[in-house]
Amino acid sequence: MSQVATSYLQTLEKSLYDLVTETSTNLPADVRRAIKKAKEAENAGTRAAMSLDTITNNIVMAEDNVSPICQDTGLPTFKVKTPVGVNQIEIKKMIRNAVVRATKDAKLRPNSVDSLTGKNSGDNLGEGVPVVKFEQWEKDYIEVKLILKGGGCENKNIQYSLPCELEGLGRAGRDLDGIRKCILHSVWQAQGQGCSAGFIGVGIGGDRSSGYDLAKEQLFRHVDDVNPNPDLAKLEEYIVEKANTFGVGTMGFGGEATLLGCKIGVMHRIPASFYVSVAYNCWAYRRMAIDIDANTGEIIKWHYQEGEKISFRDEPKTETKSESKVVELKAPITEEQIRELKVGDVVKISGRMYTGRDAIHHHLMSHDAPVDLNGQIIYHCGPVMAKDENGNWTVKAAGPTTSIREEPYQGDIMKKFGIRAVIGKGGMGPKTLAALKEHGGVYLNAIGGAAQYYADCIKSVDGVDLQEFGIPEAMWHLTVEDFTAVVTMDSHGNSLHADVEKSSLEKLSQYAERVF
Repeated sequence: MSQVATSYLQTLEKSLYDLVTETSTNLPADVRRAIKKAKEAENAGTRAAMSLDTITNNIVMAEDNVSPICQDTGLPTFKVKTPVGVNQIEIKKMIRNAVVRATKDAKLRPNSVDSLTGKNSGDNLGEGVPVVKFEQWEKDYIEVKLILKGGGCENKNIQYSLPCELEGLGRAGRDLDGIRKCILHSVWQAQGQGCSAGFIGVGIGGDRSSGYDLAKEQLFRHVDDVNPNPDLAKLEEYIVEKANTFGVGTMGFGGEATLLGCKIGVMHRIPASFYVSVAYNCWAYRRMAIDIDANTGEIIKWHYQEGEKISFRDEPKTETKSESKVVELKAPITEEQIRELKVGDVVKISGRMYTGRDAIHHHLMSHDAPVDLNGQIIYHCGPVMAKDENGNWTVKAAGPTTSIREEPYQGDIMKKFGIRAVIGKGGMGPKTLAALKEHGGVYLNAIGGAAQYYADCIKSVDGVDLQEFGIPEAMWHLTVEDFTAVVTMDSHGNSLHADVEKSSLEKLSQYAERVF
């Protein structure tokens, strides 16, 4: 290979590495403006306002630390447009190199897991990972778009086959009004599990796979653009307006901001099939794009930079309302302490907690715990970890995982091992709620996506067990200080999540009548 070719590939890899780093650590200007608008519209002193304070603080910390905004850096998905004659094989190789390097540097969490064995590759490479899709065009430069979409919001994607029956809305037919109902329902069903307030991309038509691809493509549009199709422009505006009356709010705590943006695309379909596909994205809307010189590999333009970029550095802070009791906890926690907590209380934790996600919960169902968990706290978290110059583990990002995945196990494990508190996001279901009441346990909702905020609360990593499950799934022993969360499920049978879901369904039902 010539020296010129080698220089081109090295520069290209560096450009792609910079794209991955920027996407993971620095929210684009249009997303920041949408979050600021939501914050200004929120009622002061509420849990939602407190959550938005944490979110904006986290954005600043991620940018300053050049560390992941959210610990779940998702499945990297690249969309690449190349001039005719450009070697796409080389570009794909440099993308893979950049992903490996970014993972090693803790800009990405190792998220690539063998679907059959469950083994984590450790470098974000694997069969089909990262996703790279190419398209040729007649321009003379390369465009690379990247989206990092975490599992919490990815799991709230939904696809409808029209006609269908929708809870709260009735029949959705094969017309624009049926499409409207599907999109409203998609926002409602996400609740707080997808880290609301969120954004959605919608694909109308196609088949099951192309419909989802079209929906995800809409997430690359600018938040403040206007759809060239007048009917779709009207529908996009309608959806955002009405979704923000549901009262789901930030993190599902209730409030004024449930949806920050809606973008809709349409394609042809075959007569027998009519799909509406919705790609839900959390507030940590990590997508970026660059233009690259096809001859040198250098970045010639960053996208999404137009307009004011809000820094959030001088934002006024809010305090929770006086009726929200603040309770300090330190494990081991007694049943008596837990029984005193009520939904709405704010908890500040200092001392020890242990992480545990899907693999840990599955393991504990049939094995002894590696540590004594009696009276302890389990944190649903798959952190981004790195080793310092002395070989000691440090936490680079540590926000909560969507908890509902642990619903089959959580109640049984709490009773089996004497666990008193579980921290996560999005809430859990009736089985866990019943166990909390019987056993004397509590569910604490942390702020989804606030990975830098919570990493700052972690003062030391004191050990790790079951590391064979991979970094995100291992049981990390953490010492924390003033780790703040909200009681959303208590030991008295109360669930804020169930209450918000019920009340928001009633509000959703107001839009059952035909509009379009």
